[in-house]
Amino acid sequence: MSTSENWSIDRTPLGQVGTATQTGRTAGGASEDYIRALKSQKDYQQARIEHWNRTAVKMDTWTSWGAYYHRRLIETFQLLVPPGQKILEIGCSRGDLLAALKPERGVGLDFSVEMIQRAGKRHPELQFVLADAHAPNLTEVFDVIILSDLLNDSWDIQTVFEQVAKLSTPRTRVIINSYSRLWELPLQIAEWLNLAKPTLRQNWLAVEDIVNLLDLADFEVIKQSQEIIWPFSTPLVAPFFNRFLVRLWPFKHLALTNVLVARPKRQDIDRSSLPSVSVLVPARNEAGNIPAIFERIPDMGRWTELIFVEGHSSDNTYAAIEECMAQHPARRCKLFRQTGRGKGDAVRLGFSKAEGDILMILDADLTVPPEDLPRFVDAIQTNKGEFINGVRLVYPMEQEAMRFFNLLGNKFFSLAFSWLLNQPIKDTLCGTKVLSRADYQLIAANRSYFGDFDPFGDFDLLFGAAKLNLKIIDLPIRYRERTYGTTNIQRWKHGWLLLKMAMFAARRIKFV
Repeated sequence: MSTSENWSIDRTPLGQVGTATQTGRTAGGASEDYIRALKSQKDYQQARIEHWNRTAVKMDTWTSWGAYYHRRLIETFQLLVPPGQKILEIGCSRGDLLAALKPERGVGLDFSVEMIQRAGKRHPELQFVLADAHAPNLTEVFDVIILSDLLNDSWDIQTVFEQVAKLSTPRTRVIINSYSRLWELPLQIAEWLNLAKPTLRQNWLAVEDIVNLLDLADFEVIKQSQEIIWPFSTPLVAPFFNRFLVRLWPFKHLALTNVLVARPKRQDIDRSSLPSVSVLVPARNEAGNIPAIFERIPDMGRWTELIFVEGHSSDNTYAAIEECMAQHPARRCKLFRQTGRGKGDAVRLGFSKAEGDILMILDADLTVPPEDLPRFVDAIQTNKGEFINGVRLVYPMEQEAMRFFNLLGNKFFSLAFSWLLNQPIKDTLCGTKVLSRADYQLIAANRSYFGDFDPFGDFDLLFGAAKLNLKIIDLPIRYRERTYGTTNIQRWKHGWLLLKMAMFAARRIKFV
């Protein structure tokens, strides 16, 4: 596509912007107040079009301290958006952010003809559309929709979100960043000193305002963060402030911009189309529990398969599984002998062999009741969440189910990982975790970002789900005592390993 072909014009009249909130208000003609309101909106938009046209021309020969702010913003979005997605940026300016995300298909939309022309020349591999955010008039849907520094300048934010909803699927992620109200005066001073791009009168929104407007347009926020506390390219100081200090209380409240990730809340649930289910059972020294596993795991969805991965047992676990498979020929079963070590290796092997639409893990110790598994399937099928995490720390446990220091460790890591992942995680180490096979394949494809470092399997999945902005939901279960065998967890050795993993995650997710 040549630079003259990769942008187009939407000729929607400005008076039609936001028509969802304007039409049908009068029966016999428009009232004076209504006409005045339309004129105010048209004047507002026209003033901004002219302003950003002038700014685009000025940017050809002028750079400001805002160049560092935009570079840092690109780094933030690169952490949130895996490459190869179908991405729309509304308010794309010259297209630099969109291009940096390496989309499989990238579409930029802006109402400034000067910005769109420059975007087309700078990034001929992308498509750019001249249109207003309130009436984009696009017909395709996108994996990711970006609104970067747009809401502060929008006439009707709810209408913008309603338009975004039309371009979304249930899997779409909407990523927003918006200037903090605390920075209103500093930015005005920077503009007055010619250090920042000039703006017209802005909407100064609190995070709560954005969340409320998203809710009105049927979106829910998955996670949010504060970014950039020092918007100047200053060696040592800028990295320390913007990677570390801004993550900590109370400094995070001084951040320049708020970043939110949201997903569509309203879903069309087709309960007549049942998913298939794969239940992975990692088993090491669990021979006595195998018959109960076959008896107690219920049939779920269209069909249910059991995938056993036996891991170097010193008892007859492998033979016990073979015997039960012979005794239950009607059950779909697969059995693999683990070649590597650790539960994480077993999970990766088992999931690579799974054929079900939904993948779940059930530890062979049966401390999580198999009878609870249909609840996890229902939560996935009804899109309550995209990663369902079992939680043992809500209901009272049986007396010997978890030792005291293990309980303290679990509570500590739940707080640590909730902070790291920007989503509430009440129990990181419950063995039962459920997600779709499609999402697991995306996690596996992006595993190189974290590396193959997790011997347990829980954190590989949690980190991957958080990196892909999946909605993580905690599902409480009643945790039982073991009836056979002893735990494979070594409290202090594994606790230290978990702490090192938390520090590793902090470097790869939080302090980036």
